[in-house]
Amino acid sequence: MKRAILITGLLLMFTAISSVSLSGDTDEGWADIKLKNVNTGKNFTISDFEGKPVLIETFAVWCPTCTKQQKEIKRLHEELGDSFVSISLDVDPNESGKLVKKHASKNGFGWYYAVAPPELTKLLIKQFGTAIVNAPSAPVIIICEDHEARLLKRGVKSSEQLKIELEKECD
Repeated sequence: MKRAILITGLLLMFTAISSVSLSGDTDEGWADIKLKNVNTGKNFTISDFEGKPVLIETFAVWCPTCTKQQKEIKRLHEELGDSFVSISLDVDPNESGKLVKKHASKNGFGWYYAVAPPELTKLLIKQFGTAIVNAPSAPVIIICEDHEARLLKRGVKSSEQLKIELEKECD
């Protein structure tokens, strides 16, 4: 029993520190699924932002690591303005748009926030694996103008790290 716990712990530790570089094209269909921005009530799709870098962060309202990541995204917006688009997708099936809106408002997060429909969540898992719905690992995807989508490494990424990734991937 102790050995199984140790092995599980080591696997979890390895997973937490390993880098994820899964990538693919947005042509899988998930970028065209209609979403509702809980901050404005307006509908949008991820593909609406073609021609601009898009940063997608999946989260759950209950996750403090996610809020830390969102604070870094806010800092990035303060520095870079609207040169990129941020979309925060709540992937917890037990959370509502009302709860997500309250979270965004309470923290002063004014970019696109939406509750991911199950179809979108399934397609993201198909392309990026289950790490995309592991809120405490602070999943972030960057989509560049060429439609290439890349899942960044696990853990909270600082605004400076995000800026470097945007410049590296989208220049």
